[in-house]
Amino acid sequence: MATAKEAREWARGNLRGIGNSLYTPFSGDDGDDIDWDAYRTLVRYCVGELRHPMLWCTSGIAEFWSLTIEERKRLLEVAIEEGRAADPGVVVQACTAAMSAKDCLELTLHAQQAGADIVYIQTPMMEAHGGAGVLRFFQYIADRSDIALGMFNSPSSGYVLTPAEGARIYDEIPAVCATKEGAFRPTASRQLHGLAPDLTIWECETTVYRAGWLRAGIVGPAQLGTSGYLYETPQHRVFSEYWELVWSDKLSDAIDYAERSGIDQFTVDIGGCFTCYPGRPDYFTHWGGAFKYAASVLGLPIGSYPHSRPPQAELSQEAKSRIDAAYRRFGLVG
Repeated sequence: MATAKEAREWARGNLRGIGNSLYTPFSGDDGDDIDWDAYRTLVRYCVGELRHPMLWCTSGIAEFWSLTIEERKRLLEVAIEEGRAADPGVVVQACTAAMSAKDCLELTLHAQQAGADIVYIQTPMMEAHGGAGVLRFFQYIADRSDIALGMFNSPSSGYVLTPAEGARIYDEIPAVCATKEGAFRPTASRQLHGLAPDLTIWECETTVYRAGWLRAGIVGPAQLGTSGYLYETPQHRVFSEYWELVWSDKLSDAIDYAERSGIDQFTVDIGGCFTCYPGRPDYFTHWGGAFKYAASVLGLPIGSYPHSRPPQAELSQEAKSRIDAAYRRFGLVG
């Protein structure tokens, strides 16, 4: 675990590689329970079989808004237990976003005590009074904890920090060392780097990596919270091989490989299945049911209740068919 004082030096040396954002497998009536055996299998698969070096726990793909505080704590504990058994050096990242600062603090202190390496706080989903309010939220957590902190700047929050607002949080809170920039606005990430050049940035618009932004030091050598386990198998490690080329600065080879291996086409075929609900196309979501259906296509366990908990909708047959076809064309199944 990185303490607040150590956070920035730690981030520069340890936030590397693919960091898998884990889904939550539900079971029981209406998904009221969690299938812990399925969750343990997922963790072992990501760390032990795929050999991915980082985990990202209880965040958007996990449907944190539908989980109780105790469920979120236990999910993190199990991820640490199984992940470290498979790889003692696995980096465990915990999202502790919550509707109140007090709940966020409770989850953050639990992550600190349980052995997580870093905590990410998504921009508050309710009553965020701009950047000043988000800063105050972060300051409340930082004053009462001693663990590395990251920002999670997602449009699903309803408010996206400007580069100046993110840089101010970084400047005023030494524990803040990294950010997941999830708003798909690379120009803003470049501006943020200019204002806070030592902040470790993951830009979700991954084309910037092909443009040499890692070489330029604008972004870091990590996929901080992605679903890499849905883009490869242990027998067909195309996602890992592609990113190794990027991180090795072999950009022409990476571009050619992404086309030849089918990664680029798979991204097009999947389209917005994971992040767009057709009934609200202007809203960015983490559609848990879509991620879990994709996992089931690859043979991963998703629990006996395959849907998301409320308030998310059930995945349509049309979306399932599109996901099926995308995987067949990619060659990971069939």
